[in-house]
Amino acid sequence: MKRKKERVNGITALYERLSRDDDTAGDSNSIIHQKQMLEDYAVKHGFTNLVHFSDDGWSGASFDRPAWNRLVEGVKNRQITTVIAKDLSRIGRDHLQVGFFTDILFREKEIHFIAINNSIYSDHQETSEFDPFLNIMNEWYVRDTSKKIKTLLKARGNSGKAHTSNIPPYGYLKDPDNPDHWIIDEEAAEVVRRIYRLTIEGKGPYEIARELAEDKVERPSYYLGKKGIGNHATNYDQDNPYMWRGNQVAALIARPEYIGKTVNFRTYKNSYKDKKTKKADKEDWVIFDGTQEPIIDAETWELAQKLRTNVRKVNSIGEPNVLTGKVYCADCGAAMYNHRNRNGRVKTYYTADGEPRYQKANPEDAFECSTYNLSRQKYGRSCSCHHISTKALRKIILETIQKTCSYVSLNEREFVEALQEASVAQNAATTEAIRVRLERNEKRVHEPSGSGAERTAEVEVYLNYIGQFKVPEEPIMMTEEERIAAEKAAEKLRRKREYNRKYMKKIREKSKRFKEVGGRHHEQPHGGV
Repeated sequence: MKRKKERVNGITALYERLSRDDDTAGDSNSIIHQKQMLEDYAVKHGFTNLVHFSDDGWSGASFDRPAWNRLVEGVKNRQITTVIAKDLSRIGRDHLQVGFFTDILFREKEIHFIAINNSIYSDHQETSEFDPFLNIMNEWYVRDTSKKIKTLLKARGNSGKAHTSNIPPYGYLKDPDNPDHWIIDEEAAEVVRRIYRLTIEGKGPYEIARELAEDKVERPSYYLGKKGIGNHATNYDQDNPYMWRGNQVAALIARPEYIGKTVNFRTYKNSYKDKKTKKADKEDWVIFDGTQEPIIDAETWELAQKLRTNVRKVNSIGEPNVLTGKVYCADCGAAMYNHRNRNGRVKTYYTADGEPRYQKANPEDAFECSTYNLSRQKYGRSCSCHHISTKALRKIILETIQKTCSYVSLNEREFVEALQEASVAQNAATTEAIRVRLERNEKRVHEPSGSGAERTAEVEVYLNYIGQFKVPEEPIMMTEEERIAAEKAAEKLRRKREYNRKYMKKIREKSKRFKEVGGRHHEQPHGGV
C-alpha cells in the first residue's frame, strides 16, 4: 500500500528526446509530437503530477544530457516514481547504459517504467523479455549512422573543397556566402602577423604571450567567445581577457593555415562512444594549398618554423642569445652549448695565512662543445672544450659582414660571378658541410702540445643565401721596421704568457697545500692535549 501511495504522490516524468538525425525522420519524432503522445497516454491511464523532461538535439549515444541528468537525479532522490517514454530508443542507443537504468536503477528505486511503442511495463515482467534485443537494435542504428557520417566526412575532407574543422582558426572567419570558405578577420589577423614578427625578432612564445598580455590584447578564446563563435562560445573566461599562454602562441606559430593551406583530419575518434578526440599523426593529415587568402607569406612562415626548432631561452642575463643553434664544433660536428651567467664563475684563492678568498669573474657568455660537456657528465672525455666567448664570435661575424659588404660594393660583378660558380647544393646545406669534416678527419682546432700550451682556433662563418665567402685579400707587405716591431710584440706576448703559466702553477700548488692543511686541522678532535 505504501508503494501505491508513493506513486500517486510522486512525479510522473514524461521524457522526450530528439537528435539531429531523428529530426530528418519527419514530424512523428518531433518533441511536440512526443509531448502530446505522452500526455494523452498519462491522462488516459490516470497518472498525475506530470512533468516534462525534454532533450532537444541530443544524441542517444551519450547519456550526459541535461534533462536526462535531472530526471536521474529525481529518481535517486525518490521524487520521481514513474517514467514514461515513447520507446526505448528515446532513453538512449547504448544497450549497456539503457539496460543499467531500466533493469537496475529503476528497479532498485521501484520506478514504474513504461515504453509505449514497445509495450514495455515494468510492473509486468513478461513485457520486458525482448528488451535486450531492442536495445541492441537501437545501438546498431547509431553505429550504422556513425559509419555513414564518417564516410561522408572522409570524402569531404579528401575533396579539398571543404574543411573537416567546423571552426576556423584565430584570424579567419567563415564566408557568409560559402561556409566551406574562410575569409580573413583583419582585427585578429593583425595580432597573428605581430606574433610572427616577434618570433623572427628572436622572441619565444612565452615572451610574446607576456608582451601581448601587457599590451592588453584579447586572447583568442575571449575574442571569439564574445562574438559567440569558437569552441568556448558559451563558457569562455570573462574575468581574464588578456591571459595569453605560451603554448597557445606556439600553436598559432605552427599552423600552416596562415599561409593559405587547408589541414584536414588533425583529430580523430576510435568510436562514436569516445568523448575525447585524439590528435592524429602529421603523416595522417591531408593538406591542400591555396584554399584561402594567406595571412602570412610562405617565406616568413618557414623562417618562423626554423627559428622555433632552435629554442633560445631567456636566462639570467635577460635576453636570448641569437647565435644559439647556429654554432657547431668543427671537430665532431655537434652543436656548441651556450653557457651564460650574470655573475660569472666564482674563483677561490688563499691568502698567505691560509684564509680562503672568493672572487666573482665577469659575466659569462660563451660557447663550448656539447660532446665534450656531455662526456664529462659521464666522467668520460670526448672531443675538447673549444671554448669561445660570444663577444669574440660577434666580433668575428661583424668583421666578416663588413668585409663582405665592402667587397660587394666595390666589386659587384666579381661577387655575382663568384656566387654563380658556387655549388647550389653546398649553399643549401651549410651546416652539413661542417659535419662532413669529421669523416675527412679535418682538425680545425689544433691540439696543444702540453699543459698550458697555446691553442689556435679557426672560425668559419656562413652567411644566409651566400654560404661561406672568403673576401679576396692582397698580402700585406711590411717594411723591415714593421717586421721587427711585430716580432718584438710577439716575443713580448710569448714571455708574458709563459710568466702567467708559471705564476698560476705556483698559486694552484699553494692553494692545494692550504686545502690539505685545513682538512687535517678539521679532522683533529677538540679538547685534550
